[in-house]
Amino acid sequence: MPCALLIEKKRDGEEFSDEEIKGIVDALMEKNLQEHHLAGLLLSIYFRGLSVAETATLAEELMLSGEVLNLSDISLPKVAHYATGGVGDKVPLVLPAIAAACGVAMPAMLGEDEDFIIGTLDKLGAIPGFKPAADLKEFTKLLSKHHIAYARKHPSIAPIDEVIYSMRKEIAAIPCPPLIVASMLARKSAEGAEGFVVDVKWGNGSFIKDVEQAKTLARSIARTCDAFQRKCVVLVTDINQPLGNAVGTGVEIEEAVRFLKTEEGEEDFKQLILRLGMEVVRLGGVAGSTLSAKQMVQKSLSSGAAFEKFKEIVAAQGGDISYLDDMEKFPKAQFVRKLPAPKRGYIHTINAGMVARGVRLLAERPDGTLDPSVGVSKIMKVGVQIKQGEPLMMIHYNDERNLESGLEYLRSAYRLAPKRPNSGELIVERIA
Repeated sequence: MPCALLIEKKRDGEEFSDEEIKGIVDALMEKNLQEHHLAGLLLSIYFRGLSVAETATLAEELMLSGEVLNLSDISLPKVAHYATGGVGDKVPLVLPAIAAACGVAMPAMLGEDEDFIIGTLDKLGAIPGFKPAADLKEFTKLLSKHHIAYARKHPSIAPIDEVIYSMRKEIAAIPCPPLIVASMLARKSAEGAEGFVVDVKWGNGSFIKDVEQAKTLARSIARTCDAFQRKCVVLVTDINQPLGNAVGTGVEIEEAVRFLKTEEGEEDFKQLILRLGMEVVRLGGVAGSTLSAKQMVQKSLSSGAAFEKFKEIVAAQGGDISYLDDMEKFPKAQFVRKLPAPKRGYIHTINAGMVARGVRLLAERPDGTLDPSVGVSKIMKVGVQIKQGEPLMMIHYNDERNLESGLEYLRSAYRLAPKRPNSGELIVERIA
């Protein structure tokens, strides 16, 4: 069917057949679909949506558009973690180590859509020498040996998804639930995952600003995974303030490592890690109940097994693990200053997105890389009562070029009020 007729069909709310979806992907693979036709198709999907059956078919065709890793020689269950990106989210640093220590392999091939302003691989890059897996062969070898591997999304994994994602950025169609779901399923399945634990974040620290939109996406993921015959658990979580107490690259690595070594950290971070870890081991089938899953995750931390797994993969990917054993070795910023509270009151809201943008302004070098010693720490959380002049956070920086611009973002992120705010739940909903 000509593309214009397909656009018209979706515009009028009709469903594509399996053959029509396959034809669209084939046309993209053969470079026979013009950009304006692709834009029209994606906009019609953005406004009209896709059914569960359409989304599952699209996911399968996108998966088959490139290489599909064969991880059959790994006897452990293989579960992928996917998050929609959130400020201060150290979960992708910590969760794979916990999973591997509990007997679940977790491939971590990270795409642009899984980051929000500061990426997980940027954070890992703060460890001297660390390099993402160079190619699929190295990624598979690392995963087979260590049951963890970190890499950037490889161009041969669901390559047509990358074409679609690039166009979604061009036409402002990133927050489109069926396209998000098809992309996630295609990529993570092609990477060898048998099941998915998904964290759909909503709030000012994510690109999903509305909780109902997040719930809709979560339900769509669960229904499509079922149609796609993949096991799945989806949590909807609140990211209306930074997760944990640090935002940056090196400062977040230090927070993650401290948690793995001592189990110390902000309650929101600890709660989310424990819950996601429990979901991973339950979904992987290595724990038979919620209680045994909780005990298994807690033991991986208290025994030091998760920390050892993290050190193991960092060393295998070229990182200097002496920095993990002695975090004082991490470079420190030349300047540290507090962000003083402008008045007395309760912290009513924190715009996490503004915090991340402020940090990125302070950390970004002329070549676009991020200074690992720059960031913010000791972030005071929503609901805390604070006196005028007391620190809302500590700011670590080296370069004063963008200092005022960065500070303006950080100051504007906080709103104080005379009354304590109602605290929302970190985990809003669970769908399986």
